[in-house]
Amino acid sequence: MTRPYPIVFLVDVDNTLVDNDRIQKDLKDHLERTYGVAARDRYWSILEDLMVELGYRDYIGALQRFRVEHPREIELLSMSSFLMDYPFADRLYPDALAVLKRLRSVGTTVILTDGDVVFQPRKVEHAGLANVAEGHVLIYIHKEEALDDVERRFPAEHYVLVDDKLRILDAAKKIWGARVTTVLPRQGQYAHDAKVIGALPPADVTIERIGDLLDYDLARLRAAALHPT
Repeated sequence: MTRPYPIVFLVDVDNTLVDNDRIQKDLKDHLERTYGVAARDRYWSILEDLMVELGYRDYIGALQRFRVEHPREIELLSMSSFLMDYPFADRLYPDALAVLKRLRSVGTTVILTDGDVVFQPRKVEHAGLANVAEGHVLIYIHKEEALDDVERRFPAEHYVLVDDKLRILDAAKKIWGARVTTVLPRQGQYAHDAKVIGALPPADVTIERIGDLLDYDLARLRAAALHPT
């Protein structure tokens, strides 16, 4: 039997390490500028429908559905280049890579995110996250439903889960209990959703930005699972 790691850090991507709200704004601006307001709104409507259907934003899938509605607009093909060539590294939050390096110096560090099989892996790779995490990247459709697989791949005495979505942190807490310390960086739209915040228990640790972990006493994280701060 594989001996468990003393501690494993599980770190989300969108709005945790990467400013995904800014990426979405750039995408909307590009759509409006290149194809017009109607095209922008229709694409985004499809994207949101897929979000409800799949549980994550499938940018490539939405583009394919949009093209089916406009089969003769060959100009739409250039949109794929915008998505795949997007400068993800420019949208890293300040100190994001430095935080990953610091966590890695203390324990095994894993990128844990949701997404499709094309766009999300490319984002992780081109933002430089996969390299800093030494290739430890897990991408699921619904990661909160795959924690048993996370544990199988990276068995640990204790986990630290860093995520901007309180519902993900709460789901992990219900499964792992005191074996996980949940950390909420208050970044992005989900971390400031008053309805969600009011409906769920707080994270064990709340920080204002991912860079705050550079100065945080990491030794306190395990204790925070029992005594939230």
